[in-house]
Order: sequence, then structure tokens, then C-alpha cells
Amino acid sequence: MKKPKAKAKKAPAPAASKVKAKPAGGLAIDKAAIRDLAKLLDETGLTEITWSHGATQVKVAKGGTGGYVQQAPVAAGAPATVAAAPAASEDDPAKHPGAVKSPMVGTAYVAPEPGAPNFVRVGDTVKQGQTLIIVEAMKTMNPIPSPKAGRIARIMIEDKQPVEFGQVLMLIE
Repeated sequence: MKKPKAKAKKAPAPAASKVKAKPAGGLAIDKAAIRDLAKLLDETGLTEITWSHGATQVKVAKGGTGGYVQQAPVAAGAPATVAAAPAASEDDPAKHPGAVKSPMVGTAYVAPEPGAPNFVRVGDTVKQGQTLIIVEAMKTMNPIPSPKAGRIARIMIEDKQPVEFGQVLMLIE
């Protein structure tokens, strides 16, 4: 007696592969797929997901404000990156000659202790080496000194805010 042959079944496509055919006006993408990717970001704690299918590439990333940014699809043969961040301008704080950047990842504190006055405020005159802020990293309080004498032009962070390595904390003029 012969056994019947099992028919091969195709594996179901992932939920995010609901990309529709390209109409004359451009690429149509299923909004539910984008929502699924955004939901996946929240569930996994990731900040960015890139999904590709054929010549289409979709990038969903959490923005700094908690919103989502969708990167435009990339056609086959085109460069894989599309600028999603704002273009650098002359007003870029990181390029300011008086930018005080965080030397480490941690939590920034603008005062020596809760309830105490801030180390500095906008408009204050500071001396080189004066403590501007504290960055806590691994339960260690690290004072961030002023790299030069001048006037505090702008404070870019708030008290108890997480900061990244190289993030601009304040501007000195």
C-alpha cells in the first residue's frame, strides 16, 4: 500500500510583509504593518527596526520625543540609508566652540543635592574648572568642570535627565 505524499506548505509571511504593489504614484505600504513594527519597538524595548522585502526597505525608529519616525522605502540599487535626522546646521550645538559634552553615559544632576541651588544658571559667569553639573554613573557622582571661562549661554538638559556620551549638556560663550 502506498502512503500519500504530503504536500509542501509555504510558511506564512510575517505580519509586516503586507507591502502592496507599487501604484503609479509611488509605493503603498500597509499602515497596519508599520503599526505592528512600532508596537514591536515598545514590546521589546528596541529603538529602531529595519524591515526589508525585495527592493523595499522600511525603517521605524523611536524619536527622542517618544514618537515614531518612518524612513522612506529604498529602491533596489539605491543607497541603503535615507537621512531621517535633521540636517546639521550652523546652529548645531555640538559644533559650538563652547559646547560642554558629557564624558560618559549616566544621569545628570544640576545641583549638588535635592533642594539645593543649581551649580549654574543661564547668564552666570563661570571660571575654568568650576563644577557645572554632576553626572552619576554606576553609583559614582562625577563632577563635570567648565572647560573654559565664560558665560553660560544655554543649558541643554534638565535635572535627573539621562545623558549619553558626547551629548551636549550646556553652551559657554
